Amino acid sequence: QVALVESGGGLAQAGDSLRLSCVASGRTFTADAMSWFRVAPGKDREFVAGTRRSGGTTVVADSVKGRFTVARDNAKNTVYLQMDSLKAEDTAVYYCAAGQMIQTFMLQRPSSYHSWGQGTRVTVST
Repeated sequence: QVALVESGGGLAQAGDSLRLSCVASGRTFTADAMSWFRVAPGKDREFVAGTRRSGGTTVVADSVKGRFTVARDNAKNTVYLQMDSLKAEDTAVYYCAAGQMIQTFMLQRPSSYHSWGQGTRVTVST
């Protein structure tokens, strides 16, 4: 079991930037994959971006590609989501997730993760 704590959410204007952080503790050796998902009002959970430690691979969803980047600091057991050029449709609760998986494409599947954070809210106004 891994404990995940997100931070960095808040209110932003369209075009602004925010950086979210997720710190993992506990059995961090089971957190090969660390990723970000979001739930917008009235919408299903959506994959945003994720990384795999075993290979250093990164995947970013098409919906945010070019605006969001994900980075990982293994020494600090922390994953970041840098959000630039924010849009109103980015408004959501953002969740950090950790898990173990064999194939990179599985990063986009919520069922691949065994641990989830409480979420941090991002509101983008226009």
